[in-house]
Amino acid sequence: MTVRLGDVAPDFTADTTEGPISFHQWLGDSWGILFSHPKDFTPVCTTELGAFAKRKAEFDARNTKLIGVSVDDVASHNSWKSDIAETQGTALNFPIIGDESRTVATLYDMIHPNASDTLTVRSVFIIGPDKKVKLTLTYPASTGRNIDEILRVLDSLQLVDRFPVATPADWKQGDDVIIANSVSDEDAAVRFPQGFRKLKDYLRLTPQPTK
Repeated sequence: MTVRLGDVAPDFTADTTEGPISFHQWLGDSWGILFSHPKDFTPVCTTELGAFAKRKAEFDARNTKLIGVSVDDVASHNSWKSDIAETQGTALNFPIIGDESRTVATLYDMIHPNASDTLTVRSVFIIGPDKKVKLTLTYPASTGRNIDEILRVLDSLQLVDRFPVATPADWKQGDDVIIANSVSDEDAAVRFPQGFRKLKDYLRLTPQPTK
């Protein structure tokens, strides 16, 4: 199964380091980030989980829940947690799914035969409160994820969910945004009272809206 942008994120039940969950129920009205790890007790994964844990408050502020998954079981995850705390200086503060049956990995197409027949690649899924997939990212097993970039993309997704805008290349929180082409100049003048700059008919910039 291939999960595409705009699809409803597959629901599942699973055991985690914080107890059993039903995924959609666990998400509730929050945004969610589901990300996979090839295997427990591996170096890159250890640094990533520590990095997410250190930044968890920033995801909380964005009404976003974090949850990891790997093909190892919960007992293995729980053993790994002490290594993460020791080496990364932060205790794990979000759940990791035990997926030894590869149920979640299969639902989300996290095992790519060209990379490995058994281990998940580094997949990232950002899921909205409507349970639809807003973003997918896939990294090779050798490359750790960039938390700043995941937060940047999350900010963009949450902004465009509220306003008829898009974000330009290298956009970050507070930068100007692009007015959607579906909005006329007349409507833009009302919707964006701070005004806008028309570089081309199809390219209009306005300060990031806040309300």
